[in-house]
Amino acid sequence: MKIRYLVLALLLLSFASVFIGVSNVSPFDLFRLSEDQSFILLTSRLPRLMSIVIAGVSMSICGLIMQQLSQNKFVSPTTAGTMDSARLGVLVALMLFTSATPLQKMAVACIFALLGTMLFMKILDKIKFKDTVFIPLVGLMFGNIITSISTFFAYKYDLIQNISSWLQGDFSMVMKGRYELLYVSVPLMLMAYLFANKFTVAGMGEDFSKNLGMNYKLIVNIGLVIVALVTSSVILTVGSIPFLGLIIPNIVTIYQGDYLKKNLAHTALLGAVFVLFCDILGRIIIYPFEIPISLTVGVIGSGIFVYLLMRRKKYELSS
Repeated sequence: MKIRYLVLALLLLSFASVFIGVSNVSPFDLFRLSEDQSFILLTSRLPRLMSIVIAGVSMSICGLIMQQLSQNKFVSPTTAGTMDSARLGVLVALMLFTSATPLQKMAVACIFALLGTMLFMKILDKIKFKDTVFIPLVGLMFGNIITSISTFFAYKYDLIQNISSWLQGDFSMVMKGRYELLYVSVPLMLMAYLFANKFTVAGMGEDFSKNLGMNYKLIVNIGLVIVALVTSSVILTVGSIPFLGLIIPNIVTIYQGDYLKKNLAHTALLGAVFVLFCDILGRIIIYPFEIPISLTVGVIGSGIFVYLLMRRKKYELSS
């Protein structure tokens, strides 16, 4: 799949996304917008589009980084407990600092996401049975344990409604002034591009990296910090988007190979296109009502995930 086709798909879907909604704003009104239509575009539709693109790009690249560092194609923020740890961090911030600002919540969520991901990586090192499918199953169980802890404290401190909103990704509440935290992801994606070659080397193992004179632990920690910060900003802004960081890097790897730096642009664009498509589908399937993005991405993403598992099994048997 050539990159220009992805760019074209992104532009077409972005244009369609701006004009889909309950309020009547059509492309023919662009040059004679009323005051209400201008308000809708600038306050709701364009911020929503920006948040969809940034979330799609950043979560897909986070999955690519995690898969490279863990040397496992089925590891992602969803299957490594990163999202669950970030939610626990936000819950702790609400319990300890009742008037916490979004940046303070993000800082606490980032610390928890980083600790949770590092703990999962430690578990990964201890597991002797390194089956490709077994590892993410361990990650899902690990994430469910953290979610259970979060739910317990949420019930205890009457914060269950708050945690429920983070469990379900939804772009319908995104408006001007409520999504800007996602811009934190932009410089982090640039940093990921700058460190892409080092992440590739780190993915070949600690001994190999040290033989090339590279500080393996430092590079891994930089990758995990990028993942933790991005995941925290997405969780706080739009909630959880399952399977995104898992399936998009795998699809890109199928037709592009395993070279991380070459895959970054394809992963970013395909992630944005996929989330945009799912968001538009969720808006039109039961129009004028809306299906949350976590549901559409979860249903389509789980189907793709099953296909990837079956495809891997097929190639193992044929080889």
